[in-house]
Amino acid sequence: MIELAAFLGNPGKEYSHNRHNAGFLLAEKPIINSELKWQKKFKGFYAVFGGRVHFIKPLTFMNLSGESVSQAASFFKIKPEAILVIHDELELPLGVVSLKFGGGLGGHNGLRSMKASLGSADFWRIRLGIGRPVPDDKRVIDWVLSDFDSGEKEILDKVLDAAAELLLKVLAGNPEDFLPEWAKKKVTLDG
Repeated sequence: MIELAAFLGNPGKEYSHNRHNAGFLLAEKPIINSELKWQKKFKGFYAVFGGRVHFIKPLTFMNLSGESVSQAASFFKIKPEAILVIHDELELPLGVVSLKFGGGLGGHNGLRSMKASLGSADFWRIRLGIGRPVPDDKRVIDWVLSDFDSGEKEILDKVLDAAAELLLKVLAGNPEDFLPEWAKKKVTLDG
């Protein structure tokens, strides 16, 4: 059962619509955010969802997000396997939402920080595909810190709706139950 959900992104207006802020964008969906009372705590914004699940949006910037999450996890005595991290994923195309437990970090600095701070990569993840830069010679840092373009925003809205649906299911039940359907679910624009 998930006890702590961490939404990864970078604080500040200039980053708010970046690809790297997909986790923050999910936390802002009305179905997730409407009744939350965020407060500054644990080097981030903290809230309680549904009376039992701790939410954190680290304000440490992506590369140090593990500091914020590990503070909350330590305070509430939450083990890594009861943590769900919501983040952008270069290795999945835009339009794909994936639920995963543990595994590699794929070069994601936020996940590296999580592993370093928690002492383990054995935590749950909702991965929001952002795809790789095109052309391939574009630097990854420039790609993840760029905004979604107007053509991508329609897909992003559907992705965030699907990810919100998955998040609510995972928080209400057992994450393992949703692995078969959500290992790499392609979200379509027509439903």
